[in-house]
Amino acid sequence: MSTIAAPARFEDLTGTGHLLRLYLRRDRVVAPLWVLVIGLMPALQLVSVKDLYSSPEQLEQFAATTAASPALLAMYGPVFGTSLGSIGTWKAGAMYTVIAIATVLTVIRHTRVEEETGRAELLGATGIGRFAGLTAALLLTGGGSLLAGLVCALALLGSGEPLAGSVAWGAALAASGLVWAGIAAVAAQASTGARVARGIAFAALGTAFALRAAGDAGNGVLSWFSPIGWCLQIRPDAQERWWVLLPLLTVAIFAAGFAYALLDRRDTGAGLLAERPGRPAAKNKLNGPFGLAARLQRGALLGWAVGFALYGLLIGGAVGSVGDMLGDNETLSQMMDRMGGSSALEDSFITYALTLLAAVAAAYSVSAVLRLHDEETSSRMEATLAGAVSRPRLAAAHLTFALAGPALLLFVASVAIGLVYAPQTADPEHTFDATVAAAAVQLPAVWVVTGIATALYGLLPRFAPFAWGVLSAMIVLYFVGSLGALPQWVMDLVPFTHPPKLPGAEFTAGPLLWLLAIATILLGAGVTGFRRRDLR
Repeated sequence: MSTIAAPARFEDLTGTGHLLRLYLRRDRVVAPLWVLVIGLMPALQLVSVKDLYSSPEQLEQFAATTAASPALLAMYGPVFGTSLGSIGTWKAGAMYTVIAIATVLTVIRHTRVEEETGRAELLGATGIGRFAGLTAALLLTGGGSLLAGLVCALALLGSGEPLAGSVAWGAALAASGLVWAGIAAVAAQASTGARVARGIAFAALGTAFALRAAGDAGNGVLSWFSPIGWCLQIRPDAQERWWVLLPLLTVAIFAAGFAYALLDRRDTGAGLLAERPGRPAAKNKLNGPFGLAARLQRGALLGWAVGFALYGLLIGGAVGSVGDMLGDNETLSQMMDRMGGSSALEDSFITYALTLLAAVAAAYSVSAVLRLHDEETSSRMEATLAGAVSRPRLAAAHLTFALAGPALLLFVASVAIGLVYAPQTADPEHTFDATVAAAAVQLPAVWVVTGIATALYGLLPRFAPFAWGVLSAMIVLYFVGSLGALPQWVMDLVPFTHPPKLPGAEFTAGPLLWLLAIATILLGAGVTGFRRRDLR
């Protein structure tokens, strides 16, 4: 009978340093990007509101209005203080969730994906220890989380924030990354497929977010059952609760230790969840590349659609509170005089929210395109193309979801916003139609990102995952440019700045036609390159 070895077997860690250097080289672009974006976002948020709220009365009115809006509390969490730092970084609390997404993807990429593709087995045949891969992945991800926290603290200090609040913000951000890195490590042991592992981790993250949202919109009890809620409860700039770091670090350590224990009990490439045997014969709807693409893409699209619907409901509930949040701010009053009154402010809020949702829909589109990349690198595509299937047909099947998926997501979100917000207006039917139209004009910008991902995959397949970096750079430029810190020619590089600012602005077709032309050229180049090159 074999005994379970203790986690301190040093021979099982052999080669960790070599694998860590390999992972750092593979993530040399993506990892620094998410560290900087996540780390700088709280400071950028603070800078963006410094000129808007200059008096204690305005800050207190903002906090009171937020506390009276369950939708805002569910979206961003409560405001625990009336200081500029507490209110200025309020929306940046979403970074606790964003860093969770980044760490989940990073850990599973370097653990379960390595096993799924067979690379882990090849490395295991050498002098690499059993725990080396998991340890290197956790060191990379944990180190990135700590760096993001450090960048966050230094950026807030540079923005004039007090030392305690800046350190608390950075510590909470780093702790969130560590917790979800451990949870992702556990999920990576569960299934033989990376997509199932990601689904398990994101299901846990969605549950945590839902508990936090329901708790903050209610009596606050459910928030204490969520690691995301714990991060908010550290309360930077509002009499910091340093002790909340203890349960976060405890969960992170326990989850990582549990992942090692599970890894020690299974074979390389195997999963703890038993795989269900497939049908003896495929259904008729799987005859052809489109049926196969639908089978591969439907689960992700459904999950994204549910998320967009829920977030749309929250946005719709928050629109009516925007005017009260801004109060008698002179700077914004002058702006609203030029734009046409408080109703224009609410239109601007819808435009801003839909632009951000368009960027998120572009993330789904990139993942749908890169499904082709996954099929190719796993060698499954070779078997598919061995039949009577041409490469353009196979690419078109997946690109159908990459193009139509964002349209569905934005439509679902806009309908949810309209259903909640339109009844509060004088002309509900017009408001509903205008909200759906405001979502529709965002699609050409999303499709440009789809075209970039397709062109990278078709022409430079080795660099196809860099599409994530391109999208992240666009989001950063959009946020920084919205503060007026970038020249116009730089902002013009971001497709999300070009669609008409509906529902408040006048519709113009010119920018949309240009975006559609660029997207068509990129898509055509990508499909042509895929048709002519060899499979990797």
